[in-house]
Amino acid sequence: MNELVTGDAVVLGLRPAKLPSRALAVVIDLVVVWAAYIVVSIVLAIATDSLDTAAVAALAVASFLLIPVGVPIAVETLSHGRSLGKLACGLRVVRDDGGPIRFRHALVRGAIGVVELLMSFGVIACIASLVSARGRRVGDLFAGTLVVRERVPADRAPAVPPPPPWLVGRFSELDLSSVPDELWLAIRQYLTRMRQLDPGVGWSMAERLAGDLSTRTGVPLPHGVPPAAYLAAVVNERQARDARRAFGAGPAGRPTPGTPRPAASVGPAGPVGGQPVRPPRDVADAASTRAPDPAVPPASRFTPPA
Repeated sequence: MNELVTGDAVVLGLRPAKLPSRALAVVIDLVVVWAAYIVVSIVLAIATDSLDTAAVAALAVASFLLIPVGVPIAVETLSHGRSLGKLACGLRVVRDDGGPIRFRHALVRGAIGVVELLMSFGVIACIASLVSARGRRVGDLFAGTLVVRERVPADRAPAVPPPPPWLVGRFSELDLSSVPDELWLAIRQYLTRMRQLDPGVGWSMAERLAGDLSTRTGVPLPHGVPPAAYLAAVVNERQARDARRAFGAGPAGRPTPGTPRPAASVGPAGPVGGQPVRPPRDVADAASTRAPDPAVPPASRFTPPA
C-alpha cells in the first residue's frame, strides 16, 4: 500500500501495480493495436495501389502515428487511464495525487512509450519499473502518473461481539422501525471497535448511543444493564429478526400462513419452550448457549471503567 497525501491533507491508500500485471496489460494492448494496424495497412495497400511511392509512404507514416501511437493516447484520455489491457487486469493510470489523468499525461506517456516500449521492445520500461519503488516506467516519471490496482481484495467486516447470554431475547418487543440507518451504522462501528478505545471514552460513547437508541425506540434503558451490553443485545435482536424474515417469518416474528413455525421464538420474557434462540451467523460462533453463572461478572467490555 502506497500512502499519498493530497493538498487537502487527505491520505490516499493506493496499491501500485507490479511488473507482471503491467506487462500483461501492455501485451493485451499491443496485440489489439497491432492487429488493427495490420488490418488498416492491408486496406490502405489495396486502396492506394494506383498512387505513387511518396503518397504510399506518407499514408504509411500517418497510419503508424494514428494507430499504434494516437489510438492508445486517445483511449487513455477518454477512459481516464483505463485501456483495454488495464481494464482486463484491473489496473488504472492516475496522477501522482490520485486524480484522473488528462490529455497531456496520456500524450507524454504515449510519446515516451514509443521509445521504451516499441523501439526497445519493452526492455527500458522493464528496467525502469524494476528500479522504481512504485513500479513506474520512464513515461510515468515524466508525465507524473502512476499505475495502480483498482480491483483489490475486500477486507472482511469485523463481527459484532455477542451480548451477554442473559440479555438474548430480552428486547424482543422493542419497536425498531424508527431507528435510522445512520444510528445502526454508528452502533455497529462502536461495537466492533470498542476494544480499541480508551475505557472512559468508550463508556461515554456507549451511554450516548444507548440514549439515542432508547429515544428512538421509546423505551428507556433498563436499569442495571450496561450501555454497551444494551447496544449489543438490541443489535443482536435486529439481526435475529432479519434472519427470521429471511427464512419466511412475518414482520412481528409470527410465521406466515403455510410456513412451519420455527423451533424457538422469542417472547416478552425470553425464549419460549425452554429452547434458546439461535443468534445470527456472525455472532453464533462466539455466543454461548450455557446459562451464565450469577457469581461471574459480565465481560469487561460491558462494565464501566475503574
